[in-house]
Amino acid sequence: MNLRWLLYPATAALLALLTSFAWTLNDYANQMLTRILIVGLLAVSVALLTGVAGLPTLGQTAPYLVGAYTTATLVHDEVHLGILHLLTAAAAGAVFALITAPLVVYARGVVVLMITLALGELTSTVAAQWKSVTHGTDGMLALADVTPLPGMAELGDDQSKYLYTLAVVAVLVAALLLALRSPAGALLRATRDDPRRMRASGHPVAGYLTAAYVVAGALAGVAGALLVTTQSYVSPGDGGFDVAALILLAVVIGGATSMVGAIAGAALVVATRDWLASAGHAPLLLGILFIACVYLLPNGLLGDRAFAGALFRRRPRRADVPAPREPADETIGAAR
Repeated sequence: MNLRWLLYPATAALLALLTSFAWTLNDYANQMLTRILIVGLLAVSVALLTGVAGLPTLGQTAPYLVGAYTTATLVHDEVHLGILHLLTAAAAGAVFALITAPLVVYARGVVVLMITLALGELTSTVAAQWKSVTHGTDGMLALADVTPLPGMAELGDDQSKYLYTLAVVAVLVAALLLALRSPAGALLRATRDDPRRMRASGHPVAGYLTAAYVVAGALAGVAGALLVTTQSYVSPGDGGFDVAALILLAVVIGGATSMVGAIAGAALVVATRDWLASAGHAPLLLGILFIACVYLLPNGLLGDRAFAGALFRRRPRRADVPAPREPADETIGAAR
């Protein structure tokens, strides 16, 4: 049974439900949902690299910090237009990814993890030491209210910030999903599955991986801009190793090949860390969550073989399985 036609009304219903939360939930819940969306967008950039491009990464916190500090600097320079923050942060994250791409796209496996981890830690260290620009470990305050577009009202409360973040994340994820369904997405997955064959066929494998790495850097930069817009503060701790590990955990839980799964994994991780573990023991609960997902859902919540898809996939009955055909007589005679 083909249920693909349900995708669009289900997506519209989900967006309507998420939008209604702005008026039905309290300020704390809106703040947590905003954090989930920001972490989810960062997780989407990791899923793009890890699941689609085959570049497992622990370093997406680097363009994330670059985008956040770029936005905070713009606010200090009296630039309060949200669209400019997003575009500038995306460009900053993309440029950072383009500069560091030669260190990443020619490596594979654990080596990629180590290189990206080093890039993330180096960026966090530079942010902590470059006090004249980043204010060091004290962080940067960006207290001015942001206007999304010219003529619109300022984002002065948690409700408007949540709706703004939801709109930005929804547009970017939808655009990325459309791109991954195009021939460009098929080429990227083929590069992940068999880079030698792609290279032998004349495809610029390094170019495809660099493009994916740059797009992921732009997404992480936008996530950094949203962080500053919603919490009016950024510090080197926002891009530390614990954040990078948390994002990778969200991707593994949600399904490394699914962009929507990455957001679902981020929701589980943030809810476990900030809500269920409010009384303490957050690392213990996150560890239990990870082990449970690995054993019960080895492909993640919405991976290639997610449990939701299995519910709608009819198992073939014995009568549905075609019997093996016997070779024709003339084929046997020709073989003789």
